[in-house]
Amino acid sequence: MNKWEDETHSSDDEKDVSHPFDTLTPGFLIDAVESLGFYCDGRLFPLNSYENRVYQVGIEDATPMIAKFYRPQRWSEAQIREEHEFCFELVEHELPVVPPWRNEAGESLFVFGDFFFALFERRGGHAPELDDLDNLFTLGRLMGRIHAVGAVKAFQHRPAITIDDYGHASVALIGEQFIPGSLKDSYLSLTTDLLQAVEAQFAQVNDLTLIRSHGDCHGGNILWRDDTANFVDFDDARMAPAVQDLWMLLCGDRPRQTAQLSEVVEGYNEFFSFQPKELRLIEPLRTLRMLHYAAWLARRWSDPAFPRAFPWFNTERYWGEHILELREQYAALQEPPLALF
Repeated sequence: MNKWEDETHSSDDEKDVSHPFDTLTPGFLIDAVESLGFYCDGRLFPLNSYENRVYQVGIEDATPMIAKFYRPQRWSEAQIREEHEFCFELVEHELPVVPPWRNEAGESLFVFGDFFFALFERRGGHAPELDDLDNLFTLGRLMGRIHAVGAVKAFQHRPAITIDDYGHASVALIGEQFIPGSLKDSYLSLTTDLLQAVEAQFAQVNDLTLIRSHGDCHGGNILWRDDTANFVDFDDARMAPAVQDLWMLLCGDRPRQTAQLSEVVEGYNEFFSFQPKELRLIEPLRTLRMLHYAAWLARRWSDPAFPRAFPWFNTERYWGEHILELREQYAALQEPPLALF
């Protein structure tokens, strides 16, 4: 069995917890942060995070801190610590990563009530302009440096992005519990074809190497300021092909993506060698993300924050549009892979 298709599922398949964050009252949040020796000034500002809960917390006579409360039962303690250790390793190599705060004992992961939580320094910035080729060159250089560190050793506890986990498990959940009956046959037939095409593309990449990756490297997880980037939110860090952290920097039509990709890879190759054979995996990885994203919303639908934030999800119109997008993605899988200049 190809290691990409192994049977190891991530802890995304945890048993449902109906309302895991109900106990995160303002008093609880303040008590948790003050348990680490800080004095809160009472200002709490929720940030746009749904998988976990993240707040900006005002600190008396100091810059506010960011407090992240991990979703119960998603990651184990060992998996969270491995995420933190990866961040610290990157910082040791002078990479612009926002790591967790550590106390005098060197601890970065804390427990309060039923929650693991961590604190982070507040960093300012905005999503980078990905149409700017100079920005893409800079991001390529930084990703090359991150991957040079990521390739040194493997995660021991955190999972890989696999076709089974992101693809088959996602389709099984949607097909069994969410897709409307009128669309079920179309969905299952189409996703069968999609996953066969994804598997065929991966099978053509010999000796595929998986490295420690950011895993979710879209513009929202890059804080851009003064012509440089700060990388945040390594919550989805996994073993993956290097191209997983590059393809989400691309947008637009094929010629535009080709120009963007060439700029990213030119910068990347200054610090780490990109394997051109992985270009074949861009559309398969995009396909897996599309399937996994829909399943992520489905898995979390019992969390009250999700219907409020994603009211368009789980309607017949949504599923019809999702199937249309998957059909378009199936066509993209038939196209030749992007090529470098």
